[in-house]
Amino acid sequence: MKRIAFFAFAALAPLALAGTAQAQVKFASGARDGLVWKAQNGIVGVTSTATADGGGDPIYFANQPKYNGVVTLIMQYEGGSAFICTGTLISGNSIATAAHCVSDGYGTKGPARVRAYFTDSLDPDLIRFDSANDFNAVPGATAIDVSRVYVNPGYTGEVIDQNDIAILRLAEAAPDYAKVYGLYSAGDLTGEQFNVVGNGRRSDTGGDVGANLGTGRMRQGENIYDYAWGNSAFGGFFTEIIDGENFFGTAEIEYSYVSDFDNGLIANDTACLIAFAVTGGTSFCQQGIGALEIGVAGGDSGGPGFIGDRLASINSYGVTFGPNFGDVDGNLNSSFGEFSGYVPIYIHEDWIGGVVPEPATWAMMIAGFGLVGGALRRRRVALSA
Repeated sequence: MKRIAFFAFAALAPLALAGTAQAQVKFASGARDGLVWKAQNGIVGVTSTATADGGGDPIYFANQPKYNGVVTLIMQYEGGSAFICTGTLISGNSIATAAHCVSDGYGTKGPARVRAYFTDSLDPDLIRFDSANDFNAVPGATAIDVSRVYVNPGYTGEVIDQNDIAILRLAEAAPDYAKVYGLYSAGDLTGEQFNVVGNGRRSDTGGDVGANLGTGRMRQGENIYDYAWGNSAFGGFFTEIIDGENFFGTAEIEYSYVSDFDNGLIANDTACLIAFAVTGGTSFCQQGIGALEIGVAGGDSGGPGFIGDRLASINSYGVTFGPNFGDVDGNLNSSFGEFSGYVPIYIHEDWIGGVVPEPATWAMMIAGFGLVGGALRRRRVALSA
């Protein structure tokens, strides 16, 4: 199998909020056959994603009604630290997000409190919570506590993990205005264009400098799923197990999808450069979709990737292979030439269905309970006759 020496660095995590204790940051690194990588579990547009007053480009604003079911999540830990993520309403009281927002791995202790913030405000810069007032909702927003967290049992806590998904159960029903999104189940996402949303770090000049502004203001944009690490074109390059590990570690990565952040230049077409280095082919070369192209940044973790109005993926991580493979500055900061990584929904449908039954299933269950209750009542009557 062909081996190429390059450096990889990955990161995307719940982002620590200003004025709070720093996050516990997990690092991972490894080397195999001359391939060295380093990982850190820790919506930038082509042009500015700053505030409206700061000259931010309105094409990235996410204040349309179709996003009313995309939520801001605040995780508060014992000791005072708090982190921000993004989530998506998939039933009247259930939110899909990234597992790493609420867990260091299946079975580990999560945050002491998780709150979800909804709004139907038309203000593109509304920060939905008041961090100086116990993270209560601001006017125009609604805060609802999370009563239970379901972490995918296959989640290892590693940075690149196709099982990085969790479901949050709300303590009460979401607001009536909040949109509930169906799930995209068509299968392989390769080559599909999608809409991604999040309230993570932004940039005042665009992808040339990456994420250099604060969090909490929802933004959206478009990209294309370039491939998954297990794409057959790679012949197992990233997924082959050697000494108990694949390229990135021990977590499952075959269905972990990536999109690169293109600026229209071949020199920064990371998906093309990586694929060419591994396969010698150019089938994954394309220089982006124009002004709406985005890269995902810290704090966008757990946010949705939509195909149409259905949830197709969860924002999970970022990765750079350095300036030799397209990164404009060589730093992992959501600049041009980096990958964003996603967890596909279609591989988790059975698990999600077990945690969040479809409305029709609930109707059948309720009807079933009624039938069982009637049968028991009839039985009691017969026994007492």
